[in-house]
Amino acid sequence: MKASLFASLTLLLSFAVSHAEPLVIAHRGSSATAPENTIAAFQLAWEQQADGAEGDFLLTKDGYIVCFHDQDTKRITGKKLIVKNTTLAELRQLDVGSWKGEQYKGTRIPTIAEVLATIPEGKKIYIEIKCGAEIVTPLLREIEASTLASDQILIICFKAPVLKAIKQRAPHLQTSWLCGFKKDKAGTITPTVEGILKTLRNIKADGFSSSHQHITHACIEAVKATGITHHVWTVNEPAIATRFQQWGTGSITTDKPAMIKNAIKAVPTP
Repeated sequence: MKASLFASLTLLLSFAVSHAEPLVIAHRGSSATAPENTIAAFQLAWEQQADGAEGDFLLTKDGYIVCFHDQDTKRITGKKLIVKNTTLAELRQLDVGSWKGEQYKGTRIPTIAEVLATIPEGKKIYIEIKCGAEIVTPLLREIEASTLASDQILIICFKAPVLKAIKQRAPHLQTSWLCGFKKDKAGTITPTVEGILKTLRNIKADGFSSSHQHITHACIEAVKATGITHHVWTVNEPAIATRFQQWGTGSITTDKPAMIKNAIKAVPTP
C-alpha cells in the first residue's frame, strides 16, 4: 500500500513539474510588433509581461557593443555597413525603425548598456553573442557596470568556444549553448544526444537552447537529467509552446510574448 501511494505521489509530482509554466522570453524584444533589437521592442516586451527578453549583440569598430542581429545593416536600414568595420557614431546615424512602421521612424541602434538599463527587477535578459571571443572582455565589463544581478542574465551563443571563454573568466554567469537540429533524407537527426551532452560538459554550460524543429522529448529529458536547463526558440504557435511546456522546457523564446504567455497560462495544472 505504501509503495503504491508513493508511486502515485511521484507520478503526480512529475506531472506538476512537467506542466510548470516556462519563462516567456521576447525574441529581439517584442519583435512581431516593434522593430527588433530596439529599446521600443524591449519596452513593449515588459508592457506585455514577458519574463525576459533576448537580444543580439555585436562589437563595433571602436569597441562598443551594440544590439543588432545581422553582420551588416542592409536588411534593416537599406544601407549596407559592416558592423565590425563601422564606428558607433556611424551606426547611430542609421534609422532602424522605419521598416517596421512610420511610428518608429528615427529609432537608433542601442548600445548594450542602454538595453540592460531597460530590464526591470525580477526580469531576465538573454544576451546572444553574434561574433567571436573578441567581445568577451568588453561584455564582462558592461555586465559588471550594470545594476543587474547575475541571475537576471543568461549568455547564449552558437559558438561553444565563446561560451567556454565566458565561463573561464566569469564562472558565476549563466550560459546556454544555442543549437539547431537538422534532419537528412534518411531521417537521421543531428547533432546526436551524445554529441550535445559532450559539448555541454566541455564548456560547462548551464543551459541548452534548441530550435523547436526535430528535437525530441527524450533529448530534452537526457539534457535535464544532467542538471542542465532546456530552452527553446523561436516559437510563435500556441500548440508548439504548450507541447514544450508539457515537456518541461525552462523557457520559450517568441516574437509574440503576450500570445504565448496566454497560451501556456491556459494549460490546466494539477
